[in-house]
Amino acid sequence: MEHRKLRFALFGNIYQTKKSASIQKVLSCLSEHGAELYVDMEYYYFLKDNQRIDVNAAKIFTDDDFQADFVISMGGDGTFLKAASRVREKMIPILGVNMGRLGFLADVSPGDIERCVEAIYQDDFSIENRALIKVETDGEPLEGYDCALNDVAILKRDTASMISIHASINGDHLTTYQADGLVVSTPTGSTAYSLSNGGPIIVPGTKVFSMTAVAPHSMNIRPIVLSDSSEITLTVESRSHNFLIAIDGRSEKCKEGTRLTLRRAPYDVKVVKRSGRRYFNTLREKMMWGEDAR
Repeated sequence: MEHRKLRFALFGNIYQTKKSASIQKVLSCLSEHGAELYVDMEYYYFLKDNQRIDVNAAKIFTDDDFQADFVISMGGDGTFLKAASRVREKMIPILGVNMGRLGFLADVSPGDIERCVEAIYQDDFSIENRALIKVETDGEPLEGYDCALNDVAILKRDTASMISIHASINGDHLTTYQADGLVVSTPTGSTAYSLSNGGPIIVPGTKVFSMTAVAPHSMNIRPIVLSDSSEITLTVESRSHNFLIAIDGRSEKCKEGTRLTLRRAPYDVKVVKRSGRRYFNTLREKMMWGEDAR
């Protein structure tokens, strides 16, 4: 059966210098299928100049100046998050190829890329919709992308003193967190920074967000799970008169008193999943549940 022409936008990690064989495998596989390949400019020159790989790209793009049927992210979950921040409202399905060790979003190994690409051409795959958190400020606008696929973290800056975070849900006061910070997480991000601070693991597709304090002063403070239709309002007091807001790890400085409003974004991120691949399988493997090291 003749394959239809598909367009793939390629993003990758420019710091993984020992993965050229895997990258070449992906490029060769796409070429064999007659795919039209668009490559992020930074990654293109990394492959060309650093890896000495001949990339037959139909287009080299920057920022969000691209259109495609699918996006391929070559790296780990961090690379996937960066690719998602470039896809934005385009809602192009993203396939994550894991070039590292741990990956919940990027869960396709380089050895499986041929089967995954063939499955895409055969329509033998599924798409998962992942919610985003959108951040708005009442002061200076954020410089970077204002949506998080994993989490939004409010953190102290330049001082050992904790910060006070006044939190309201749908206009009702929740509490004032005396802590080093606060993590507001999507289900996708529940296995990231939130989990390391004692937050719950939330199955993707569950329509909730979680709020988890970072090193809270009071042991009575516990994580809370709330509907993703909620509007979360946060204001911060700090001895340094500023604080950090990290959106999927991209940090910006904010002035004390800035009012932050967090709500579900009006669009989702679409994640390509192989048929037969289940979240709980990935969870067991990555968390090593049931493993006995004795």
